[in-house]
Amino acid sequence: MPRRKQARRMTVKDIRTILRLTHEQGLSVREVSERLKISKTTVATYLLRAREAGLSWPLAPIHDDDAALERLLFGRAGRPPRDQHEPDFALIARELKRKGVTLTPLWQEYRAAHPDGYGYTWFSERYAAFERRASATFRNRHRAGAVMQTDYVGQTVPIVDPTTGVIHQAQVFVAVLGASNLTFAFASHSQKLPDWIEGQVRALSFFGGVTRAIVCDNLKAGVARPLWFEPTLNATFAVMAEHYDTTILPTRAAKPRDKGKVEGAVLIVERWILARLRNRTFFSLAQLNTAIADLLEELNNRPMRHVGKSRRELFEEIERAALGTLPATPFEYAEWKSAKVHPGYHVEVDKTFYSVPHRLIGRRVDVRLTHRVVEIFHDHQRVASHVRRSQRSGHVTVNAHMPKAHQRYANTTPANLIGRAARIGPNAAILVERMMRERPHPEQGYRSAMGILSLASRYGAQRLDAACERALSINAITYSSVNAILKSGLDRVRPEPEPAKPPPLHANIRGNTYYQ
Repeated sequence: MPRRKQARRMTVKDIRTILRLTHEQGLSVREVSERLKISKTTVATYLLRAREAGLSWPLAPIHDDDAALERLLFGRAGRPPRDQHEPDFALIARELKRKGVTLTPLWQEYRAAHPDGYGYTWFSERYAAFERRASATFRNRHRAGAVMQTDYVGQTVPIVDPTTGVIHQAQVFVAVLGASNLTFAFASHSQKLPDWIEGQVRALSFFGGVTRAIVCDNLKAGVARPLWFEPTLNATFAVMAEHYDTTILPTRAAKPRDKGKVEGAVLIVERWILARLRNRTFFSLAQLNTAIADLLEELNNRPMRHVGKSRRELFEEIERAALGTLPATPFEYAEWKSAKVHPGYHVEVDKTFYSVPHRLIGRRVDVRLTHRVVEIFHDHQRVASHVRRSQRSGHVTVNAHMPKAHQRYANTTPANLIGRAARIGPNAAILVERMMRERPHPEQGYRSAMGILSLASRYGAQRLDAACERALSINAITYSSVNAILKSGLDRVRPEPEPAKPPPLHANIRGNTYYQ
């Protein structure tokens, strides 16, 4: 790439030449620009300055002195005395954080109040020098309400289990607003997804509003694929952002300047909060967070040296009104998983099986898990919702999810089967009850009982009850026995009573004449 030529510095001689070519030769601004190889803007500027200074051509003899001519043309430029109309650059920096405010209207307001104050160029240079002297707060000016940056502190805090004495290292989450530097800190058990989401939710609640973007580190729990141009967020993290109507902007790997605000806030939390807690012993996470909250309040209310105001004052002044409104309910943490529907029209979630409509057998579905509910989605449509079981086993089934052929087996219990048999007849009820009672588990008799009940549609209730009576009389408590009785027509044959046998002769038997 060719090097750009440095602009030639104009001299008083060049200004005289511009005036001569314009007034003596009648050249236009463009023609003077081409002749002297300088920009048209420069030519026009010097001609304007000459008119404002009341100069005419030829120049008067008093203007033969180059220094006098330069003072006449540029007397208003430059810096006024040091103690005269010095702008409040701290106030200007705060105003720049407001939406739509730039340096130009601020300079115009300044000149309106102080007509003999700084020119725009000197004003801009002085402000840039102020920014360089100021803290990192002003090096990257974030608009009010534009961004919340989040990260974890590298330092951990030990928590002692009062029962076992085991020490667990708590992680400290930090969030900071870009414009006001209002800071939030919260301790959690880990940096896993539930704690990461809880930190974001608590931070937004602490600030009382939502920023247009959340800038975060490429934490594995929240960012599935840390690509700079097209990062892929964890599904739960993405849904959280949608709930709060904000945008997640992961930073580049090993680029701390992408989140310079929170990097500075992490250092401040380490030095002004964690360092002051280093000699205290904590026995619970709640106890630690109470101590952090007290010191955090003090940190946010302490005036910042280069700004002259506290983080809280700056937040109330320029940032609170710029935040978006929080949703009516906080985000409820939920995990998202993908699952394949089993042939038994159930999906396995956390060792428990939950039913879905049987038409989805073999399809892949998305599962949303909260602490209380399991929701199943297919093609972005919710197809099933279940109360989450506390025990990690068993099946949760909705009858409507079953095929028609299976629904008749739903809600099958011993009492249900006995009740259906009783509507056929008393003998059928007794046989079904014995069929389940005499097996190790009642469920083992369900299929046989269902088979016996199905015979009523073929032979009628009266014949089936008679067949059950005959089966009971011969102690044949099986489906095959009842079916065989009906097929052979034995249910229509009443069994003949066996003749009474005479009592055996014995010395101890008195006989019926003894009682008369």
